Amino acid sequence: MQPIASIFPLLNQPKKVVITTHQKPDGDAMGSSLALYHLLVQLGHSVTVISPTNWASFLNWMPSSKEVLDFERQTEKSTTFINEADWLFCLDFNTLSRTKNMEDVLLKAKGDRVLIDHHREPQTEVFTYGVSDTSKSSTAEMVYDFICKSGNNEKITPDIASCLYAGVMTDTGSFRFPSTTASVHRMVAELKDKGLVHSSIHEELYDNFLENRFRFIGNILTNRMEVLYEYNTALIAIPQADLIKYDVKVGDTEGLVNYPLSIKGIKLAVIIIDRGEERKSSFRSKGDFDVNTFARKYFNGGGHYNAAGGFNKETLEEVVVKLKVAIKENAEQLSS
Repeated sequence: MQPIASIFPLLNQPKKVVITTHQKPDGDAMGSSLALYHLLVQLGHSVTVISPTNWASFLNWMPSSKEVLDFERQTEKSTTFINEADWLFCLDFNTLSRTKNMEDVLLKAKGDRVLIDHHREPQTEVFTYGVSDTSKSSTAEMVYDFICKSGNNEKITPDIASCLYAGVMTDTGSFRFPSTTASVHRMVAELKDKGLVHSSIHEELYDNFLENRFRFIGNILTNRMEVLYEYNTALIAIPQADLIKYDVKVGDTEGLVNYPLSIKGIKLAVIIIDRGEERKSSFRSKGDFDVNTFARKYFNGGGHYNAAGGFNKETLEEVVVKLKVAIKENAEQLSS
């Protein structure tokens, strides 16, 4: 994989570009993708953003989100764009399997794949150019770096600033996580200087839910949360029946894994959701417990040191048992 800077001299040569991200894109995935989209359009490229799946409705405020294609729903059209692309920017994921049904299409594409990501253990052999930096708070911060280092800082519009802010703000937990470095705050200050109105973005992302989501949260905190104090761990296991009962949509479970971390003494928070075809897990930790390694070892996943995810094909009950066995195997570190 060649350094990302290798394409900087090529940015003034119009190309067909596809920007894509991981399935069920979050604020960072969508924000970084659309920020890069607006930059490349200004530079004269023909650009299409393709999501492997649908996404949460609270992201639809983002400038040009209506132009994003859903691969699952628009497979033929999306495949054509991918096959014709000169560049395929892959944002906020570092293994092609994270794109679900798009994986094979991306792998067979003739264009150069370009990686911009901050997760661990990248699949570097499938990318022509790229940057992988686990010290970065978010892919949005890395796209900001891409814009500045390529000499295009003056092209940051209020639309680009809004998308970048949404990405970095959501991935840092509203700037509370350790990944919030001084460079993150300098970036936000620069975006403010360029016209960012941050308060409206918080409202779009966090004050835009339906009543049923709050009743769903009340149910899971009352009936689905188990606190294992001997292991400083809190577990939430959500059956598919709950998703149906409360009409849970994409994005309604976003951030719920962080709730148990507010409990005094809790070092590891886990949420396991029965999605029907598979059981999706999210892990968050405080301090020195590495959930990236934990997720990779037990749950076919990975991510960051203090934030990771995974999936299993076993039943919800079986995954819960598996989790408790894994917790016991890591009892010394969790209990310390």
